[in-house]
Amino acid sequence: MYKIKYFLGLLFILIYSIGFSQEIYSQKFSIDEIVKLAIENNQKLKVSKKSVDIAQQQTEIYKQNQLPNVSFNATAMYLGDVEILDKDFSKQTTVDMPHFGNTFSLQAQQLIYKGNAINNSIKVGSLQEQLANLNVDNDAIVIKFLVISNYLDLYKLYNQKQVFLENIKLAQKRIENVNSFYKQGMVTRNEVVRGDLLLASLNQAVVTINNNITILNYQLTTALGLPNNIEIIPEDETLKLDTSLQDFNTYQDLLLNKHPLIKSVQLQEKLAETGLIITKSEKLPVVAGFAGYNMQRPLTNSIPIIDMYSNSWQVGVSLNYNIESLYKTSKKEALDKLKIEQVQELKTLTEQNLQIAIKAAYLKYNEAISQKVTYFESKRLANENYKIIENKYLNQLALITDMLDASNAKLEAELQYVNSEINSIYAYYNLLKTTGEL
Repeated sequence: MYKIKYFLGLLFILIYSIGFSQEIYSQKFSIDEIVKLAIENNQKLKVSKKSVDIAQQQTEIYKQNQLPNVSFNATAMYLGDVEILDKDFSKQTTVDMPHFGNTFSLQAQQLIYKGNAINNSIKVGSLQEQLANLNVDNDAIVIKFLVISNYLDLYKLYNQKQVFLENIKLAQKRIENVNSFYKQGMVTRNEVVRGDLLLASLNQAVVTINNNITILNYQLTTALGLPNNIEIIPEDETLKLDTSLQDFNTYQDLLLNKHPLIKSVQLQEKLAETGLIITKSEKLPVVAGFAGYNMQRPLTNSIPIIDMYSNSWQVGVSLNYNIESLYKTSKKEALDKLKIEQVQELKTLTEQNLQIAIKAAYLKYNEAISQKVTYFESKRLANENYKIIENKYLNQLALITDMLDASNAKLEAELQYVNSEINSIYAYYNLLKTTGEL
């Protein structure tokens, strides 16, 4: 029993080690590369693309209505003898019948006229295909922006980590100086403790950043269809991207002419209008051509019964008119007209919302550029102030509190600047997403 438990324990440890000792591979990716991977592998886009396939197949089904309806029927039967009774049921006569009977029938019908309803139904299918493609385009924009946002957030975290690591080195150097002063009796133990507390705080910040990097990396690899043991490293060239701004009217024109949501509501309007046309066609007569061939055995409409085949065929034109459409279709037409009006209002609402969004995105981009310039100057001043206070502290002309304040100001300014660099790129891609150009 002990050996079994020992063996199971070793097996559990082995499985645990295999499951949780996955080797991590670091790999650099550019924004273009992650966008390409997202388009190829993202699961949500795969679902959207299937909607396009479904819409295309539905159109093929609508096209089949242009083909003639053809049916073939064959039967075989056993015929019993016929019993003939007098009207008062007093006399009975049995008539022998050929006991085997069979029939063959071939019928064909071709629609000639139905108010162009078939062509309009095919048009509906085509519009639904375009609508599905636009939904894929819009989902692609959303997915692209999502992975770009995660990528930039990851870049931001790596930059923040670098800032904290550099400040940790300075904090360690400062602690060495404080300890040296303390041993010489130049400072109190309080200054040593405060330095240690700051270093501990910086180290904890790095731990938090590492955890956030791991979480964000997992989300991004999942979205890109990559193995989870791939560690995505953003390229340094990201900060050198051309994010020059054009005139606001240029982006507004792009929005109105290219955004998938604008095109989508325009197609929905056409779809609703086509639906009204199909409804109106219900008031029109249906004209169809038909042809048929029949073969039957035996001939039971003669006495005596003849065990032979009778062949017949027919060809002609049928006219069918549904009279109830005169008083029922008007209600359907009213409903279709309300749907058209609703889509038109939706079109106006969509344009208004997107114009508001593009205005906000344009202003936020300008704001991000302005902040980048401001935070660069703040970083320069904070570093200059830190060096001045550091020199004063080393010469015992400043207190440890002054030194810690200068260190915190330097850290805050550097974080603000590295964040502002990424924020400007984020704002640029947000502007492209809002125009539908991403």
